[in-house]
Amino acid sequence: NYELVRTWVATDACGLTTEHVQTITVEDTTAPTFVEVLPADVTVECNAVPTAAVLTATDNCGTATVAYTEARVDGSCANNYELVRTWVATDACGLTTEHVQTITVEDTTAPAFVEVLPVDVTVACNAVPAAAVLTATDNCGTATVTYSETRVDGSCATD
Repeated sequence: NYELVRTWVATDACGLTTEHVQTITVEDTTAPTFVEVLPADVTVECNAVPTAAVLTATDNCGTATVAYTEARVDGSCANNYELVRTWVATDACGLTTEHVQTITVEDTTAPAFVEVLPVDVTVACNAVPAAAVLTATDNCGTATVTYSETRVDGSCATD
């Protein structure tokens, strides 16, 4: 923001003068604009969170800087949350433009067993196999496998 003062002086042969002054007031009233395509809001699995875009900005009166912040808003479990990403472009006069991207992170994929799963079998009472030890993996981290066994008696004690 500044003023530009222009002065013209007309002088004749006898030294008489006429002066004209023009004052131009220059004001920066236009906020900076982002250069790149702005990242849109998305919903993703926990293992597919996109990296934050690097945004730059231009300004009609000079340069602009871009500040970036990210905040996590916890959800119903550790792998369900929102990431709120904010970019603020600021020019030399303090004018700003802000872009906010919300990434909704959802764990919608169940864990998967690693080993071959035991199949239903019919065996004699002295041939009951030992329970298999199973493990599982999960796209969002670790998975815990718990084991329980329930006996349902048949028509005799050894059935």
